[in-house]
Amino acid sequence: MDATLLKEIIEASLILIASILIIVGINLLFNHISKTMTSSNKKYIKAIKFKKYQIFDEHQILRGILLLIKFIKYSLSLLILFLTVPLIFGIFPETQDFANTLWGYFLSPLKAIFWGILNYIPNLITITIILVVVKYVIKILKILSNEIEKGKLVIKGFYPDWAKPTYRLLKYLICIFTIALIYPYLPNSDSRVFQGISIFVGVIISLGSTTAIGNLIAGLMITYMRPFKIGDRIKVGENVGKVVEKNAVVVKIETDKKESITFPNMTILTSNITNFSSSSESGDGLIIHSNVTYNYEVDWRKIHKLLITAAKKTSFIEETPEPFVLQKELDDFYCVYEINAYTKEVDKVMQVYSELHKNIQDVFSKAGLDLTSPHYDIITNK
Repeated sequence: MDATLLKEIIEASLILIASILIIVGINLLFNHISKTMTSSNKKYIKAIKFKKYQIFDEHQILRGILLLIKFIKYSLSLLILFLTVPLIFGIFPETQDFANTLWGYFLSPLKAIFWGILNYIPNLITITIILVVVKYVIKILKILSNEIEKGKLVIKGFYPDWAKPTYRLLKYLICIFTIALIYPYLPNSDSRVFQGISIFVGVIISLGSTTAIGNLIAGLMITYMRPFKIGDRIKVGENVGKVVEKNAVVVKIETDKKESITFPNMTILTSNITNFSSSSESGDGLIIHSNVTYNYEVDWRKIHKLLITAAKKTSFIEETPEPFVLQKELDDFYCVYEINAYTKEVDKVMQVYSELHKNIQDVFSKAGLDLTSPHYDIITNK
């Protein structure tokens, strides 16, 4: 046997033995790591939680780590094996061309990745500058929003409750504008595949979020129209309650029976809204009213006096302006009286009504007057 060939065979054998030993060593090392993690998982691994919600428990985390270890082990073993083959073929002159081809398969992607990263650095710097500028612009807007909301910064015609929604709106617009600026600098942004994915995502969002976008726009309109604010007592349709939440999509009210009702902003925008709180804040208060019927035998002045007395005895009724009575109807057998009184305790309207009705019963009973009104049925004999 030729000495050169023998030398080449010995070199190839040593490379093969070394590769096998390295692969065995890698397997032993990672198997040891896996056993150590399994045996002491309670000591090193803790569940991942977000507030009270547990995202991953210890068993799930351990299983993920073991899969990662196995992936790294097999990847390194395949890498050693892939490097061994061209090294061995490169020793023999007859197979050097094949070895060079194998090296090309391995080195060409690495070169492409290296030069791609190197050529992308200017674009990366541009993107970084844009993101840094946008970050500080949003921070400045947030500071201004907080100052306006707290009343430290006053802008004529701009209400404090507009601060947060305006900040959110500007933030979203800036983010969209930032994406438009960054898009041309993304790798392969001009490729048909990238453009196709962008169009597909845009179509999905536009088709799937028509109602959501409608509610968002309605939410903005409600914010700047200011028909109510958090804590106001309002009426939406037949539902009356206190506004407990108002966000970009829905409005929630809590009724006097502690029922929570959620309305999409589009429903709020297209409904007739009665705000009981605004009248109590801007004027003399909210006028509560109740009807009483009584026959014509008793002088109407006495009925007026009794109703006003009952109203004045009621808690949370304002002394000024004084309660007043309206005669709503003149029926065949009785007159309909309406007692009206002012209150600024809008949240306690139900209690005020209840006490007012009790006081009306008491004052009429004390005056010897029966609140029941006569009803007559005409019966004809055929």
